[in-house]
Amino acid sequence: MSDKPLRVGLAGLGTVGAGLVKLLAENAELVSRRANRPVVITAVSARDRTRDRGIDLSGFGWEDNAVDLAARDDVDTVVELIGGADGPALALAKATLSAGKGFVTANKAMLAHHGMELAALAEARNAPLKFEAAVAGGIPVIKGMRDGLSGNRVQAVYGILNGTCNFILSAMEREGKPFDEVLKEAQALGYAEADPTFDIDGIDAAHKLSILSSLAFGTKINFAGVSTCGIRNVASADIDYARVLGYRIRLIGMAHQEDGGLFQRVHPCLVPVSHPLANVTDSLNAVVAEGNYVGRLLFQGRGAGEGPTASAVAADLVDVARGEFGPAFSMPAARLADVPAADPASHVGRYYIRLTVADRPGVLAELTAILRDLSVSVESLIQRGSAPDGSVYFVLTTHEGPQQAVTEALARIAALDSVTSAPVMMHILDF
Repeated sequence: MSDKPLRVGLAGLGTVGAGLVKLLAENAELVSRRANRPVVITAVSARDRTRDRGIDLSGFGWEDNAVDLAARDDVDTVVELIGGADGPALALAKATLSAGKGFVTANKAMLAHHGMELAALAEARNAPLKFEAAVAGGIPVIKGMRDGLSGNRVQAVYGILNGTCNFILSAMEREGKPFDEVLKEAQALGYAEADPTFDIDGIDAAHKLSILSSLAFGTKINFAGVSTCGIRNVASADIDYARVLGYRIRLIGMAHQEDGGLFQRVHPCLVPVSHPLANVTDSLNAVVAEGNYVGRLLFQGRGAGEGPTASAVAADLVDVARGEFGPAFSMPAARLADVPAADPASHVGRYYIRLTVADRPGVLAELTAILRDLSVSVESLIQRGSAPDGSVYFVLTTHEGPQQAVTEALARIAALDSVTSAPVMMHILDF
């Protein structure tokens, strides 16, 4: 074992940063043996020097400006846990890689927006760029996709990529409470931020999906090409109807190649109760990869929090210490394909639709006439229960067909004076 340590500069001393300090102290001997050299933090940076974080920082150098970590002589690799797609995090990434030093990050937003630029810079400087903690917390899905599936043609990658949304949907399912009430509970428990927009509107999951897509299909990251819809419009009634139909609702990020394009979608989906993802509850994450030789692989575990995320960062540091790194996205950035986004409207699938309509004769005939005219084939229809305003619910599922036809049908239905609120459509998971 080498006596020369890997010297780490740590930017960000929040929950995960403090967790990394604890992990590297508590497991120092084990990490050193696995890395074949000591892995030690030498310098840190955070916004407030005086804050009590429950850890001893007296032995570390301190930089008020995180970017200055990259220039320190006693730092070989920088860990970035600041967050944010741009600003200090991006400046630190560029400064570190430009100096030929390793860069380890949990920042999915920065990678989704700037991953290709950073990957090219890392290759030019022969510097490690590692990001296991950026997707699914402590689950080793990045290593699994990049290395374990390198001999497979990946046909699809999909999963539950946001623990906040999964916690909310699971609680709605278990307790029968409405979305707004469960969201407040999630915020009180620390599962959701005070401003939960990135989580509940699907943006966080879309960041992660764009990274997984690049690894799975050998394509450039295309975050802008992710069709994104969150869970704000999922009602308790939808949870109940899904259960009657044999499904559970989960926010699913899904990607596959389709008609020469890359199809990427983050939407609430009806998942058959027999599917592994239907049984992933609370704040857990899970990713499914379908390979043409290996078949279906399921990665499941805790997707966030101090321990899991610090664990993933530490795993990256061990790889860096060993000198085990290659192109950040499985192949050189210049060889990643520039694949256009597939048109979501052309996607063929099955759909769940909830319509809220006035309780009067003839309404069903109006609805079915529109569906008939646009060749939307109905598989099942339920009329049960009522909305708070006295309207009634029509819930139907469709046979397989193009999304464009369903979207146009719902636009026409929404214009009817008998429809009292916007139609709700969700995809039915067909993998």
